[in-house]
Amino acid sequence: MTELAPEAHENRQMAEWFGLDAARYDRARPTYPEALIDRIVTLSPGKRFVDVGCGTGISSRPFQAAGCQVLGVEPDARMAAFARTRGLDVEVARFEEWDPAGRSFDAVVSGTAWHWVDPFAGARKVAEVLAPHGLLALFDNGFEIPPAVLAAQAEAYRRAVPESSAAEPAEPERPAADAESHAEQIYAKQYVRSAEGIRRTGAFGEPAELRFTWERTYTRDEWLDVLPTQGGLHHLPEDARARFLEHVGAAIDDLGGAFTVTYTTAGITALKR
Repeated sequence: MTELAPEAHENRQMAEWFGLDAARYDRARPTYPEALIDRIVTLSPGKRFVDVGCGTGISSRPFQAAGCQVLGVEPDARMAAFARTRGLDVEVARFEEWDPAGRSFDAVVSGTAWHWVDPFAGARKVAEVLAPHGLLALFDNGFEIPPAVLAAQAEAYRRAVPESSAAEPAEPERPAADAESHAEQIYAKQYVRSAEGIRRTGAFGEPAELRFTWERTYTRDEWLDVLPTQGGLHHLPEDARARFLEHVGAAIDDLGGAFTVTYTTAGITALKR
């Protein structure tokens, strides 16, 4: 019988990779579109927010800028320490085990982090800490890399790790403009089980979908800063990572030194009954 791969929330080793270089993560990872922040703030009955898996505070700071009082809950002490240097109040805990100490909140949000939370225990915890009519908002950034860049990265990986069977040529990606179908993939991958967990509590109305498409142009150096934060290179020896980044950088130079990524921020909201 084939052993099933663990759910993301069970893979703590992978979850802890991102704290290895918290400053780079905070500097390089994308933020979230203003329209998303405005939608969530408008839906919330108040401005007392909890940000689950806040990391370095990338998802928290836009809500702070909108006038919200944000408390971060983050299991990685290294990420939490960095977030505090940027002005965020953070408590170190896995959300499922976090003690809210009798406090209640108007909104619980989680940006590109809910897949590290047990979807059923997490939803029950949210129901416990939300005030009446409080809001749960879960969202992720997905992205479409131009096909030429994707192909260059596949070739760079083959050169960096020639013995790897995982370095087969990548299938052609859809054009970057195909944001609608990409949003459907994000929703299906991340939020079907999350919505099931929310419904199972019996404490929320029917989850509603979030979807926003936006673009960002990256220079060569900016993209090379992003790549080590995506989790796919941490298993490589340092010299192999360096070869990979060198080949990708040269390819981006050949493509003109910059390119545009289409982001789709997708997720769900649910209001407590």
